[in-house]
Amino acid sequence: MIEPPITTRAKHGIQMKKRRPVIDFFLSKRVVPYVFVAPFILSFLLLFLYPLISGIVMSFQSILPGQTTFVGLKNYEKIMNPTFYKALSNTTIYVILTTSILTIVPIILATVLNSKFTRFANLFRAAIFIPALTSTIVAGVVFRLMFGESEAGLANTVIGFFGFDPVDWRFGAVSGMFLMVLLCTWKWLGVNILYFMAGLANVPKELYEAAEIDGAGMFQKFRHITLPLLKPITIYVITISIIHGFRVYEESYVFWQDTSPGNIGLTIVGYIYQQGFRMNDMGFGAAIGVVLMVIIFIISIAQLTMFGTFKKGDNR
Repeated sequence: MIEPPITTRAKHGIQMKKRRPVIDFFLSKRVVPYVFVAPFILSFLLLFLYPLISGIVMSFQSILPGQTTFVGLKNYEKIMNPTFYKALSNTTIYVILTTSILTIVPIILATVLNSKFTRFANLFRAAIFIPALTSTIVAGVVFRLMFGESEAGLANTVIGFFGFDPVDWRFGAVSGMFLMVLLCTWKWLGVNILYFMAGLANVPKELYEAAEIDGAGMFQKFRHITLPLLKPITIYVITISIIHGFRVYEESYVFWQDTSPGNIGLTIVGYIYQQGFRMNDMGFGAAIGVVLMVIIFIISIAQLTMFGTFKKGDNR
């Protein structure tokens, strides 16, 4: 093998020495962690922090085409109106109902599916997750056909067999809320069941066996073993259900589009869209969004504190 001239090797060595500091810098233990974290930091800054700050600034402005002026707290003063109270009450009722249903029912069904006496458990696990893959808009169109106002609608046909009169599902406050809650439950029930089943998989079977030896029944094991050990999953499910509930918009839009009779389907996010885009009052819409953010933050902190997630340090 013919070796390259000394001068060539020397030049090559000099080039390698010039390149090594840069390569070593990016491969150093101090820099590599920041390189891996950089995509998250950039996405956080561009997609969350910047819109958040812009929205807060916009809430103190009056924004017209080609004209932006600061108006102080005038946008916040306009929020306290009957329409906002109606949207807040609708959203609050929706959050209470969906959070209760999507927490209690999944725990029970997950316990049943996790039982050794349940057959075809894997088939049920796959089936219950399918609704989560379906678009809310597509599912809403199907629900609108099922709960049509005519006597030929599926829901009215079913209740007609029991002697009930047809129901105008989308034009009543109670029935309208029922449709939104039903659509949300159908879509997210399977996801929450999988959360709880994942939690049940980590519960030691020895605890149940010891409880059976002590004479504990099914309900006693569920109360004293299953529920306490599922507390972290329960807190997580309640938290995301509250946040998603206050952000509800699609479930209302698919049934009433922009307006509903008597605002029976108006939600806070729907009110933001109505004022910010349809009424071209972006400043007022931003102010409503800031109020919604504060409401979600306060309720989430209160809920986490109630469940003991935030514990005071031991004073020793």
